[in-house]
Amino acid sequence: MLNKEQNEYVTRVGPGTPMGDLMRQYWIPAMLSSELPRPDCPPVRVLLLGERLIGFRDTDGKVGLLGDHCPHRGASLFYARNDDRGLRCVYHGWKFDVRGRCVDMPSEPPDSTFKDKVRATAYPCEERGGVIWTYMGPREVPPPLPDLEANRLPDGQSTAIAYARDCNWLQGLEGDIDTAHIGFLHFGSEDAADAPPDTFRYYTLKDRAPRYAVLDTEYGSMYGAYRPAGPGRYYWRIAQFLFPFFTMTPTGLLGRQVICRAWVPMDDEHMMMFFMRPKPTPDLEEFIQRHVKPPKLLPNTTGWLGRFRLEANEDNDYLLDRDRQERNEEYSGIEGIHTQDQAITESMGPIYDRSREHLGSSDVMVIRVRRRLIASARALAEHGTPPPGVDQPEAYRQRSGGIILDEDADWVEATRDLRQAFVAHPDLDPSIVGGFV
Repeated sequence: MLNKEQNEYVTRVGPGTPMGDLMRQYWIPAMLSSELPRPDCPPVRVLLLGERLIGFRDTDGKVGLLGDHCPHRGASLFYARNDDRGLRCVYHGWKFDVRGRCVDMPSEPPDSTFKDKVRATAYPCEERGGVIWTYMGPREVPPPLPDLEANRLPDGQSTAIAYARDCNWLQGLEGDIDTAHIGFLHFGSEDAADAPPDTFRYYTLKDRAPRYAVLDTEYGSMYGAYRPAGPGRYYWRIAQFLFPFFTMTPTGLLGRQVICRAWVPMDDEHMMMFFMRPKPTPDLEEFIQRHVKPPKLLPNTTGWLGRFRLEANEDNDYLLDRDRQERNEEYSGIEGIHTQDQAITESMGPIYDRSREHLGSSDVMVIRVRRRLIASARALAEHGTPPPGVDQPEAYRQRSGGIILDEDADWVEATRDLRQAFVAHPDLDPSIVGGFV
């Protein structure tokens, strides 16, 4: 568990907080490219690391992310006109480009140079793989973007999804690095006898209490959860945490799975999960719709918390079906893997008091990641030490997934090649997965 001081340290992300300062060292997913569908489209409110920002795409297609308040007298730039390569505040006509420069000040005399002295808060943006990234840190020249395979696929081959959650960012992330809940929350009503024999799904359902190995890496931490897979073999689920808030879950075949999630804080009590992966084939998309059951979303609104909201939410008990739960047709009574996770992490409250926890052996990865986050934030705050991966984009070239190994195999060495991103392994047979696990 964490004491109250440690919990505050690791969960608060606003300007000037240790964890907020750590996150601002990195490029951060801020929006989906689809939120700004064309040049000069309406601007969008973006709440990010406790800061209120306005995202827009200018006439040339460039993306800007400006502070909400106009530097003149504080009017919101959400109401600005987006035209002719900038946002023009409708109060007095001051216009700002994507770099925050005031490029027109029509309320001042024509010979005035005052506009050259005024700048709006502006954060540089880059687009890649359907995601708009921003850098909110102190460097004049930002570090490189992380070399995440799921976000570096050729044009048209990747997809990006976003879901909002009403809870602290760490609750979402910790759920993604907790493999023990799979056999209960998601598949508690299933039996090993119903799964294809000798598959990952079969072994997951047969033994719901795996053992763990955890180690630190140059980019974060990695765990291997292992359970028996027949005489002399183990089924390993290998997953990644990558600074400051990325995860790669072990839901597919190691060597073939390409996946990444970012658990991005909007503020201390709200977060946005960005899910990056290859564009699914029609057969895979049908499987996802039938078995994973992605959540349905409410229409986006223009509010600060109006983006990518689930239809199933706390107000309607996440559409909990007690009859299905009682008949053991759905262990949680809640339909859909993401919705199940969302219900549980939001049910903990906006920021869970971790001093009340009772952690077990299945929480070793959660414990390791907390320690790494706190230690890295302190090293930055006290000694100016750059946190892991900031200047090593190649360190993010990782994969996750499942594999069956001999029981005496060194799991790290035996999987080294399969964990390398951007490497094809056409000989691997994904049917061994046996469905989503």
